[in-house]
Amino acid sequence: MTKSNWKRPRKVEVTNPLEKHFYIFCEGTKTEPNYFNGIKTKVESRAIYKNAVFVNVQGVGRGTIKIVEEAEIYVEKNDIKNSEIWIVYDKDDFPPDDFNNVAIRVQDLNNNNRQITYHVAWSNQCIEYWFILHFDYYVSDNDRAYYMDYLNKKFKDLKIGSYQKNDSLIFEKLEQYGDADRAVRYAEKRLKEFENIPDSRSVPATKVHLLYKQLSKYFK
Repeated sequence: MTKSNWKRPRKVEVTNPLEKHFYIFCEGTKTEPNYFNGIKTKVESRAIYKNAVFVNVQGVGRGTIKIVEEAEIYVEKNDIKNSEIWIVYDKDDFPPDDFNNVAIRVQDLNNNNRQITYHVAWSNQCIEYWFILHFDYYVSDNDRAYYMDYLNKKFKDLKIGSYQKNDSLIFEKLEQYGDADRAVRYAEKRLKEFENIPDSRSVPATKVHLLYKQLSKYFK
């Protein structure tokens, strides 16, 4: 081989993914934690992210601003740094100000602490609205009991049993039989209809898709 034909082998650089930490504080103790723990399991099943992406899910069992307070205590007690803190909560029957004040408090926290970022992932009325969006674009302001009935009928039509709030496989069922990408599009479309409207009056609507989009980067 002549010198003119010789080429230095290309150097292949191996880079490790940057560590990402997500702490998810849920109002409920069953439905929301089950859903996000399903995502956690899916992320951890990807070998490339096994030691790089950490998802911690907490079922607080308290509503609205109390969840933020619990998150603040946890962050301080465990000296959490360089992480995303997500507050997952529903409107339910909480007073409008209580519901709206969560996002206000989160903004204040982000203005005062640059080492971590707080985010809200609310649903109005409840997280089941996010589940429904996996199947249909629903916009009627019905009582949340309708959402349970809708999902129950949908699950039976799909022959996957009935909808249960404490279903430990809820994430897996929605991923297999629903369409999460569609749910994201529908959630975004719905929020555009509530621009400059207080969270408490944006119904039905959800911001759970924002958290889903962040986490799905690691298993899509």
